[in-house]
Formats: sequence, structure tokens, C-alpha cells
Amino acid sequence: MAATIKDIARETGLSLATISKYLNGGALREKNRVAVEKAIEKLDYHVNEYARGLKSNKSRTVGVVIPELSNLFVTQIISVVEGVLQEQGYSVIVCDCRSDSERECRAVRFLLEKRVDGIINMPVCSDGRHLRPAVDNGLPVLLLDRPIDALGGIVSCVLLDNENAARMATRRLLELGHRRIGILVGPKDVYTSRMRLNGYYAALREYGAEPAGELIAYGDYTLEGGHRQIRRLLDEAHGMTAVFVTNYEMTLGTLIALNERGVQIPSELSLIGFDNMDLSRVARPTLTIVSQPLEEIGLQAARLMLEFFSGERTAPVTVSLSASLQEGQSTCPISP
Repeated sequence: MAATIKDIARETGLSLATISKYLNGGALREKNRVAVEKAIEKLDYHVNEYARGLKSNKSRTVGVVIPELSNLFVTQIISVVEGVLQEQGYSVIVCDCRSDSERECRAVRFLLEKRVDGIINMPVCSDGRHLRPAVDNGLPVLLLDRPIDALGGIVSCVLLDNENAARMATRRLLELGHRRIGILVGPKDVYTSRMRLNGYYAALREYGAEPAGELIAYGDYTLEGGHRQIRRLLDEAHGMTAVFVTNYEMTLGTLIALNERGVQIPSELSLIGFDNMDLSRVARPTLTIVSQPLEEIGLQAARLMLEFFSGERTAPVTVSLSASLQEGQSTCPISP
């Protein structure tokens, strides 16, 4: 039979109130704390979180709804979030909605039925309707990577400064003399795609270069999408000397397609990719990469959620983080 706090009280000679105070994070006299911890170890005591949740109306779980579990950017961030929350005694339920807005709605309903204490979402649905039940129930809601205009000032966000990230990468290619620069972005209706395209346009304007429609390719943030769209650019964007690919999966698909076509990097095509430093080091030549602070995004998301749980934070907040450009050998000055 599992040990109870009554067993700990008998073992230590301390009151139930003292044991309960310790288990709920309260401070005890040093000798009492040591006695309780020794008894917990001896009796192999574990907190009954279900029973605790019934009393406190808290489940000590956080729901996470993501578009694609196969997306490396997503999984690296969620791994950090889960690690931080687990250290503080929270479990995490991850729901993969497969980039489908209806699945996303069902996932949020499922999490509410499980009585989660908060929801972290990298949204697919752009109008926020799927999160309204959580907001109306007073749950802390935090968006990753993609804000929702309809929920502005209502929920918190942790974002990358996508526009400046893309401007930095495009500017680097412009500094090397390139003017026919292709770009692979995600779906037109996704916030990150719009912001990264805005940064691309801004850099071109700085250098007096005109954006050309045939140099812009809309993918779906998948390997297959990158493979397909770079082939289209190679076939249709005549005179393209450089390309900027705006996520990891499409960068990988681009590399595969360029290898299949026998395109030499950077002598025939300069390339800047996104997200994955391991890929940068493995590829030959090494890639110039826009590196997102994935660990910091995850840490910020988890810390904000914990601050809401503790009552330290009550008002929604938006945190914007900066990317960096990690130089490799996949770009070179344009030949005269």
C-alpha cells in the first residue's frame, strides 16, 4: 500500500499540518525539513497529484498544441518547455494537430476536458476561435511563434523578430553583390511567412533592388515543399544567383534538389538557410544559417506559464527575441 502523509507524520512525530506545509512548498525549521525528507525517502512516498488536483482544482498539467510533431523547430522548443515545467512538478500533454484547424479545435477541447492549468499553442487557426473556450475559462494561454490579431492583449506570445531575421539574411546576400535573390517562404496566410517576406522586401528596398514575383516561392514548411519550390525557381527564375530558404525542413529539401540538379554551392548559387546548426556543420560546403534562439524561446514560454500559475504575472505579455546569422561557406560574392 502506498505511503500517506499520516505515515510520514507517524514516522517523524510531526503534525499533519507541518507535513502538508512542506509538501506545498512551505518553509520548515531545518531539523523538521531533514526529518520529513528522510521519512519520504524511507517510506517511498509520492504525492497523489490526482487527489491534490481535486482539492485545489489544479491538475498540474500544461497542454501543448503544435502544428507538426515532425517539425524539428517545434520539437526542440517543446523539449525545453517540458523540461522546465517537469522540474517544477508539472506534466505536459502534447497534441499534434497536423496543421489542421479542426484538429486544433478538438485538441483544445480535449485539453480542457483534462482540466489542464494552461495551454501553449503554436497556432494553425488564424482567428483564434479554437482558444476562446480556454480564454473564457480564465486559463493562461501562451502563443509560440505566431500571434493572433483577434487575441491581441488577451493572451501572451513568445516570438522571433521574423522581419529583422529575414532582412539580415537578405542584406548579407545584397552585400555580396547579389540582386536576383530568390526566397522560399511558408504558406501565405501564416504569420511567420508574411513577416519574413516583409524583411526580404525591406532589405531589397534598402539597396534599391526591385522584388520580382518569379523569385518568390510559397512552400509549406516541409522537406517536400522545399524540394518542389526550389526546382520551380531554378526552372522559372532566370538569372537567380542566390536564394534564402526560411525554415529548416525546406532548407533540407532545397539541398537535396540542388544536389540532384548538380548545382554547385556557392559558385553557381549562394544559399542561406534557416534554423539548424547541425545541418550547417554536416553540409558541404558548410551553410550560412539564420539561427533562432530555440532554447531561449522554450525557456521564456515555460517561465511565463509558471509566473501565471504562481500569480507573479497577471497581465498578458509579448516577448520578441532576435535571431543571429551564423556564417558558413555557402555564400560568395557574385561574379562580375
